[in-house]
Amino acid sequence: MSEAVEYERVGDIAVLAANNPPVNALGVDVRRGLLAGIERAEEEGAKAVLIYGQGRTYFAGADIREFGKPPQDPWLPELCARIEASPLLVVSAIHGTALGGGLEVALSTHYRIALPSAQVGLPEVHLGILPGAGGTQRLPRVTGVEAALDLITSGRHVRADEALKLGIIDKVEEGDPREVGLAYVAELLDSGAARRPVSEMAAPAPVDFDAVYEQVLKKGRGQISPATAVRAVQAACEAESFDAGMRRERELFMELMASDQREGLIHAFFAERAVGKLPELKGVEPRVLHTVGVIGGGTMGAGIATAALLAGLPVVLLEMSQEATQAAKARIGNNLSGAVKRGKLTQAQYDEMVGTALTLATEYYELSGVDMVIEAVYEDMEVKKKVFAQLDAACKPGAVLASNTSYLDINEIALVTSRPADVIGLHFFSPAHVMRLLEVVVPDSTAADVVATGLSLGKRMRKVTVRAGVCDGFIGNRILSTYRTCADHMILDGASPYQIDTALTDFGFAMGPFAVADLAGLDIGWAVRKRRRAEGLDPRARDASYADKLCEQGHYGQKTGKGYYIYEAGSRVGVPNPEVMALIEAERAEQEITPRDFTDAEIVRRYMAAMVNEAAKVVGEGVARRPLDVDMTLLYGYGFPRYRGGPLKWADMQGLPGLLVDIETWAEEDAYFWQPAPLLKQLVAEGRTFDDLNKDAA
Repeated sequence: MSEAVEYERVGDIAVLAANNPPVNALGVDVRRGLLAGIERAEEEGAKAVLIYGQGRTYFAGADIREFGKPPQDPWLPELCARIEASPLLVVSAIHGTALGGGLEVALSTHYRIALPSAQVGLPEVHLGILPGAGGTQRLPRVTGVEAALDLITSGRHVRADEALKLGIIDKVEEGDPREVGLAYVAELLDSGAARRPVSEMAAPAPVDFDAVYEQVLKKGRGQISPATAVRAVQAACEAESFDAGMRRERELFMELMASDQREGLIHAFFAERAVGKLPELKGVEPRVLHTVGVIGGGTMGAGIATAALLAGLPVVLLEMSQEATQAAKARIGNNLSGAVKRGKLTQAQYDEMVGTALTLATEYYELSGVDMVIEAVYEDMEVKKKVFAQLDAACKPGAVLASNTSYLDINEIALVTSRPADVIGLHFFSPAHVMRLLEVVVPDSTAADVVATGLSLGKRMRKVTVRAGVCDGFIGNRILSTYRTCADHMILDGASPYQIDTALTDFGFAMGPFAVADLAGLDIGWAVRKRRRAEGLDPRARDASYADKLCEQGHYGQKTGKGYYIYEAGSRVGVPNPEVMALIEAERAEQEITPRDFTDAEIVRRYMAAMVNEAAKVVGEGVARRPLDVDMTLLYGYGFPRYRGGPLKWADMQGLPGLLVDIETWAEEDAYFWQPAPLLKQLVAEGRTFDDLNKDAA
């Protein structure tokens, strides 16, 4: 027997206990242990087998250490078939999670009991694949096709009570999983319960699979794994036998394994786990955080305060008047009430957060006891300097002083204090209690334990936390500025905002850049343009003022009902604003530009090349330490399609030499904008990829 699975006899019952901490992943040792345990139970004359997991969970899924490596016997599909074929009564006792292969093992047993807190699911589509050990064939036989399609194509987890209603598990009982499982097996044996292999159940009734396939493909914005899983479930209904359905599942599984999307999603999976691990912080303890102060109660400040409260941190919120504090409290209350409606918070938790954990303040001295202050005031350097000068005087020694600035130089902000080592940037994305990205921006003088504190806060708030250096826009907004400028250039040269938005949503972005601008507010971009013009644009830089004219007319996008699009009251979906093209055409005439046609493919290639080239500069300059930091920033803050892995993973899969050739070609028409990144040129010359740099940094 493998040490990863312990064997025990309790009367007529053989007990197989997984012991592969922390999550009993189904690695090769566990698979071999389960197989050996089934065989031993049969040889010894047991009447039944109980399978459960020691520690905190049943089998939580595959062993990620085996990803990308040749599979070792027994393969999970073979193991599941062998468990199901056993002449003994085989029962699973589930606690914690039974996800992916874990649920497939459970479905191969004849009966399933679970603790009330257990969760089950088949999340493989999030890795660009589908359940490959019979999940698409067994689950529909248990739940029916519609429920199986919902679970498999969404990858969502369901709690034990819902799993019971769906027929995935047979009984729910509180207690120790081993004892609960043994009692259930004894009950089944006493009642003479027969084996119940799912593979021998009748094929489920079919649905209109073509219609479901198209619907799922559209919902996934081009992600193919959920739609491909629909075809696998179809085989459960239409194949001539269970074995034929399994063969079809395996064919589709292998197609997805060979896809770029699977490679992109696996990259995103591992990068998300690596992004918060910084070698320079090994052994560095974060400062203690008991209470957080937030300055500014507008949309961003209220969102940050909400995120802190949800993370279990009391908040002191500072505004300039009693009226402003009450308005901020109302915003926070509204944010939290949404969590109550979704069942994420109880009413009692809501009342405690709003009534006890949240303190309203109007004077800086009221922040004297907090461990960290996060400033979320207007994006203006002089305003922020005044705030930090007052924080320096009011806050206790050792308090972390953080700015939520999106663009401004935090080194300059830190210098107005007597403690620059305590100053850091925490760039949240709006709405801050919803968006998962947090950029931790590290100025020159910041202490290591302050950086560790920023990362610790992000983890506590369940955010994807990326370390960034100081520059105009840090990682995300700096890259955004460049690829958005590329889109503006294409508009001057002949494309329309609406063609660009469509081409990029077809590529997989959640929204196109001009729809995003309307959502964020056109006044934000206008302020940035004015600031940069005041600082002095390079005479070689192309500039345009048509978007300024929209702002001058009071059209800021969704919040005013008109921008690039026109929005009916209460609607977040707009129709093209006919005034925009007239402004663009006037700009082209003024600059003496003869417009030309763009294909959608050219729009995507230029937009992505601009993104990749600037990202390579960001990595080359050390603003981002690793390419994966860029990928996580764009995935979680800017709507980049996850199944493409991030812009630098996409670039690797496209081929860096071809991208460099395109950039150098376009540089012949605009040498200022299309300056090839030194790092990109170096990687091409050395025959290396961005992912090689990730591995170097691991």
